[in-house]
Amino acid sequence: MSQFPIRRMRRLRRTAALRRLVQETHLVPSQLVWPLFVCHGSAVRREVALLPGVYQTSVDEVVKDAERAQRLGLGGIILFGLPAAKDATGSEAYDEQGVVQQAARAVKRAVPELLVIGDVCLCEYTDHGHCGVIQDGDVDNDASVYLLGKVAVTQARAGIDIVAPSDMMDGRVAGIRKALDAAGLSRVPIMSYAAKTASAFYGPFREAAGSAPQFGDRQSYQMQGGNADEAMKEIRLDVDEGADIILVKPALPCLDLVRRAKQEFGSPLAAYQVSGEYAMIKAAAARGMLDETLAMWETLYAIRRAGADIIVSYFAPTAAELL
Repeated sequence: MSQFPIRRMRRLRRTAALRRLVQETHLVPSQLVWPLFVCHGSAVRREVALLPGVYQTSVDEVVKDAERAQRLGLGGIILFGLPAAKDATGSEAYDEQGVVQQAARAVKRAVPELLVIGDVCLCEYTDHGHCGVIQDGDVDNDASVYLLGKVAVTQARAGIDIVAPSDMMDGRVAGIRKALDAAGLSRVPIMSYAAKTASAFYGPFREAAGSAPQFGDRQSYQMQGGNADEAMKEIRLDVDEGADIILVKPALPCLDLVRRAKQEFGSPLAAYQVSGEYAMIKAAAARGMLDETLAMWETLYAIRRAGADIIVSYFAPTAAELL
């Protein structure tokens, strides 16, 4: 076994060129997915107060962001909708003329090569803010799964390339797969939020999407963060039901789950660097507490190092420009 001073680890750290040569973890724009919030109207670009650099945008403005994503070589965009009106069943989510469906068609006309993912959930569209239909004060799992299938079908018909259920209802991957296949859309893959924990880090997103629950919380359907074995069971169920890509959320508090999921399943794996993770870096940088760019790289590389093949992040365009 080599002993000091023969083995000097610093030799390969001496210059930037040497460090690049032996770098183990790599990040390229095609691994990054950019979340976009689409609203009704025209020429709307409204910054989200808690998320500097993130906007609620009308369809025409989303098209501009999509064109930018294509120029940057991003892996794709994921669309979240802000409806014109909300109701008990979130009906705009599965309306053929819903805002996400409109945006998907517009983006596909402008940049047909860009990968477009649709968030399949009801929370942005329901007047109670929960991810499904309420019966007797609780979310009715199976009634919600039926509606999620309708959401996926209308999105896919509008041109969405991948549907991404984020609701955490039991059996929703199988329900969505059945609905897509019955509609002649068997080619459309599912990226399942397979292990989504009930997290404090979702707070800024709920402002951006207007999706805060009006009563209670989401702990009856989102996972407990401390249950790693349960997370693997959730992922296995989704894989068995037909998920093509699995996603872990949030990313940084769940790096161990990302690693275990990659090792145990080998499926294409995404991790979502959520709004609170982004907002913390932005807020700390604004107060001069850290270097925003360095913190961005450190977190993105940590997520890649843990095993994520795909990173959903609000930093996507910034990182891609620097890459």
